[in-house]
Amino acid sequence: MAAIRLQDVAAHAGVSMKTVSNVVHNYPHVSETMRAKVQKAIDELGYRPNALGRRLATGHTGMLALAFSFVTIPYFAELAQVMTDEARKRGYRLLLEQTNNTLEGERAIVSTEEAGLVDGLIFQPAQMSPVELARHRGDVPLVLLGEGPAPVGFDHVMIDNIAAADAVTSHLIALGRRRIAFVGHEEGALAETSRQRLAGYQQALHRAGIPLDAQLLIASRTVSSHDSAEAVGHALDRRVSFDAIVSRDDLAAIGALRALQERGFSVPGDVALTGWDAIPVGAFTHPSLTTVQADMHALAVVALDMLEERISGYDGIGRHRLVDFELVIRESAPAVSAVS
Repeated sequence: MAAIRLQDVAAHAGVSMKTVSNVVHNYPHVSETMRAKVQKAIDELGYRPNALGRRLATGHTGMLALAFSFVTIPYFAELAQVMTDEARKRGYRLLLEQTNNTLEGERAIVSTEEAGLVDGLIFQPAQMSPVELARHRGDVPLVLLGEGPAPVGFDHVMIDNIAAADAVTSHLIALGRRRIAFVGHEEGALAETSRQRLAGYQQALHRAGIPLDAQLLIASRTVSSHDSAEAVGHALDRRVSFDAIVSRDDLAAIGALRALQERGFSVPGDVALTGWDAIPVGAFTHPSLTTVQADMHALAVVALDMLEERISGYDGIGRHRLVDFELVIRESAPAVSAVS
């Protein structure tokens, strides 16, 4: 079936193409009677403005893109929902782009070939270096999310991962735990996320006078529940002793919980356990997960505010913004008063 064109709407309504264009682009000088007549024709024909045509006519498509590694990761699924809702309030549609955590996928996102499809891009890179990001910058306005360093000309929004990891580790120390493991970071090259969370963990241990024990850095092949369960299980089978775990994220914490329970360890009695990201299922594990929660709404608002400013012509130096986080205390590592 052929696409409905602007001239089809004009013929159906018995008006000029210019009048239809004025209605589609919401020009204020169109009378309410004429606007209603054209809108009726649009509805009857099912006309939808073409994004590239709209860009040619107005300089904007009314669409933004959000790009990250995997939509199956619960954190990114929640981020997509919050970002979509906030974009809709501002009159934008949000396209989701999955990079599959590959360099090729990330390069495609920032390529100039895709620049005309959206007015702006919010992007959480994992593979591209700041130098390469700067080199691939096209005409499309861009705001970065996540822990990686940003090029000078790019806006960037994140939480302070070092401070958050310090806070969650300090919470376990306040519970009287001294053999605190870190679980779920990569066996190979560390992602910047893992690097910063490990730094905050070590910072809290150092301040409390607890020496870092390399045996308690329990890496996994991938950042996943399955591999975390396997890594923690192997550590327990080797008689590595710990009384608390800081998990790289909630998925790693769920895997660790499984390994502990299968071997008869109680949580939090024998081992206190924390996660990261506050994914919904963490409230329903047994015990429920103490976790770090980013202010997702603030993340979306700040990112979209900066992106809209870029779309409107701001071309100044890149801005770096931190949004708040909180420690959500649940059963796996309860408040101090609950265990004293």
